[in-house]
Amino acid sequence: MNKTHYLCLLALLLSACDKPVETAPPPRPALVMKVGQNQLANSEMVLVGEVKSRYESNVGFRIAGKITQRLVDVGAQVKKGQVLATIDAIDANLSAQAANADIQAAEANYALAKAELDRQRLLFEKQFISKSALDLREAEFKTAVARLKQIKSQSAVTGNQSNYTKLIADRNGVIAQITAEPGQVVAAGQQVAQIIDYEHIEVLVAVPESRMAALQVGQSVLIKLWVNTEKTYVGKVREIAPAANPSTRAFDVRVAVQAPDTQLKIGMTAGVAFDTEVNHAIVIPSAALTHTDGQNQVWVIDQQGVANPRVVNSGAYSEQGVEITSGLKVGEMIAIAGVHTLVKGQKVTPKLANSAMAQATTTGLAK
Repeated sequence: MNKTHYLCLLALLLSACDKPVETAPPPRPALVMKVGQNQLANSEMVLVGEVKSRYESNVGFRIAGKITQRLVDVGAQVKKGQVLATIDAIDANLSAQAANADIQAAEANYALAKAELDRQRLLFEKQFISKSALDLREAEFKTAVARLKQIKSQSAVTGNQSNYTKLIADRNGVIAQITAEPGQVVAAGQQVAQIIDYEHIEVLVAVPESRMAALQVGQSVLIKLWVNTEKTYVGKVREIAPAANPSTRAFDVRVAVQAPDTQLKIGMTAGVAFDTEVNHAIVIPSAALTHTDGQNQVWVIDQQGVANPRVVNSGAYSEQGVEITSGLKVGEMIAIAGVHTLVKGQKVTPKLANSAMAQATTTGLAK
């Protein structure tokens, strides 16, 4: 082997011993979000209720009789004092006439007793009669006075009975039901019609006992009808039942609508959202929180794109995510996906996610 061949072989051996230089891997992409404040409701409660009127009057005659006229129909607007129906007034009128005759007879007896007493007093003054005779006439006069008062009181009752032959509306409202027709004989107090006051509309909801502590009279609520979810009504809690309904084992709560309109119909279904206390808190997707050695931690991405774990304290979980009570500040950047594959000090390329994407990521990973 000549010198030239030796030098070429040596060069080949030296080149074979050199190791290739390893290049650093590029930073991996990481989905991140900036920490901000969110509004969390402590006790959000939306319940379904039924639209009702505060005043639903079932009206009927105060005496028994046969209905002769019905002057209103279902849906009619009525005013207080308006006649709704009448019953046969013949018997009532005859009773009133008899009562008037009794009054006239009692007044005649009274006049006679008074005149006789006056004469007996004159005779007593002249000592023509004894004191016992005068006392007898005075007793007869007092009896006549009491009898007259009794007859007048009975006549007043009979007169009222005559007036009770007309069924009068006790308030302004709308006729919701008619339960008796002309020709029908009704008993005293039997329902003939129902009047609903549309000026005072409420929503009746059944509140479970576990949520009663958060309610109080006067509390503001928002109301939406199922038939029209575009419009929102404002209401206030007017009445809270002191005892649970034996049928539902829930507490009946009546919510008064502040400005009712014609769209609110009795019996409609409405959703009632009770106002709740709102906290401003830091909320992150639940997928961004990891558990290591019994501690909760998140991966914070600094301005240089380096990921490092940080221990945090977590609070309540909700559909929005998990509340962080300490360990994070508003404006910091955290990883929200693939956090279990990160390594301390790892270089990443942050890809900022919007709130909708963060929520979708949380939901997908939670499933």
